[in-house]
Amino acid sequence: MSSQHTGKKNDLFVKKNEKNLDRLTPREIVAELDKYIVGQKKAKRAVAVALRNRIRRLKLESDMREDIAPKNILMIGPTGVGKTEIARRLAKLAGSPFIKVEATKYTEVGYVGRDVESMIRDLMAAGIQMVKQEMQESVTVEAEKRAEEALLDLLLPGTGKKRKEPKTQPRPVVRPVGTFSINPDTNGGTGPSLMGAAIQVGIPSIFRNTDDAGTGQEEVEDQEAKDAVPEDPGSEEGASGKDASTREKFRTMLREGKLEDKIVEITVTQNPQFPAFEMMGGGLEDLESSLSGIAGFFGGGKKKKLLTVSRAREILKAEESEKLIDRDRVSDEARQRVEETGIVFIDEIDKIAVKGERGGGGPDVSREGVQRDILPIVEGATVNTKWGPVNTDHILFVAAGAFNVSKPSDLIPELQGRFPLRVELDSLGKEDFLRILTEPKNALTKQYTDLLATEQVDIDFTPDAVERLAALAAEVNSRLENIGARRLHTIMEALLEELSFEAPDIAPTKITITEAYVNEKLTDLVMDHDLGRYIL
Repeated sequence: MSSQHTGKKNDLFVKKNEKNLDRLTPREIVAELDKYIVGQKKAKRAVAVALRNRIRRLKLESDMREDIAPKNILMIGPTGVGKTEIARRLAKLAGSPFIKVEATKYTEVGYVGRDVESMIRDLMAAGIQMVKQEMQESVTVEAEKRAEEALLDLLLPGTGKKRKEPKTQPRPVVRPVGTFSINPDTNGGTGPSLMGAAIQVGIPSIFRNTDDAGTGQEEVEDQEAKDAVPEDPGSEEGASGKDASTREKFRTMLREGKLEDKIVEITVTQNPQFPAFEMMGGGLEDLESSLSGIAGFFGGGKKKKLLTVSRAREILKAEESEKLIDRDRVSDEARQRVEETGIVFIDEIDKIAVKGERGGGGPDVSREGVQRDILPIVEGATVNTKWGPVNTDHILFVAAGAFNVSKPSDLIPELQGRFPLRVELDSLGKEDFLRILTEPKNALTKQYTDLLATEQVDIDFTPDAVERLAALAAEVNSRLENIGARRLHTIMEALLEELSFEAPDIAPTKITITEAYVNEKLTDLVMDHDLGRYIL
């Protein structure tokens, strides 16, 4: 029964997202990755096919869909060649929950450190944030309206409240408890009916006559007539109209931005903050949730603040957006998205590989244990989170490592089998560096040009200068440690350090970065091996 229910929920998820299923073909995925990552065609094709296969799986019938597992990928290549960037851009293209973790921060159960299940909790947190942001965007207009009304209440206390109706005196109410039989009195029916008087007035009147009862009823009617007449209806209507007019004037001023710097006092709700700490086992998230609940129970999160209208509007809008979205719906949607389209990128997986004989002591003491703990997560397990259980059967895992000391075969065989697709990324040379400096949308030369343009310093890189920078980066990588494209960052910083420091003093100006300029700033640094080892 539960599997049928899960299948129906997955069918609804597919139907809701069917517009995005055909949005990206493998060729289009590679073309999008080419905008940001140079080279590495094999890796791009592998991740494009893996992503497309997930889309194909979602189109199948629910029975067949459950049997198709994702083809996890193991990327092998030196640092700085684009492994992490490929996975990050892929998740952004697919609109999938994505988390990047380092295998080195996990330890075997029983050692101090993070347990491997926390990566799924982190992925679920990323999914919650993604879905919540989307839902908040859908209620932006309503949240802005409510925030505006709240601001007007702060600026003009009392004007937004409805006028209370005048209170009336409580009326005597007769509520018969049952069926009464009124018998004639002992005088043959000519005397007063005591029970009848009691029912008419609503109070015991065993010792009263009918005249007293009539007098009481007349007094009540007189009091009701007095209460029905307002004391001064003209003055109340005038005050109400004046308040409404003032409120609308302030509303206009608020929308025109004339009150942005005015100070208002608001009451904000602060989430309880606890010091970050690690503990053994998987109960950390449960403990944090319990502590938060205890703090909320005692109500320590309210605080009054004096803020400008502009800042208060942001806080009030965020609070109203939080009220307008359904938290249960956010959790359900995020959990489905994580289970069907989530991507976990495990970096530095080569650092937990045990080189040579297994089971040695020293720094390798828990590495093989981490591999054994990662294995069931990658294979498919149910992880408890504060938002409910999350199944990892169809989460895509992408692992990466340089493997310059250890080899993929140093991983335990079971874990190797869980990453059936292996892609080797190429080292970067001069031609690759030249393309990295010019082709991507976020190329380094474009970044530095835009940064210095904010100081009214216009810099222009000549083709010869860019080629010389690429050659120097390749030369340093060949002599020192090969850190890939990250070497370009150190080269560019050393080149433009003096200019970045003096930019506010020499602005406005235009400077052309030529090959001679590059040689002047960097050649001596590159040739001095001892100095270059520390700076570059």
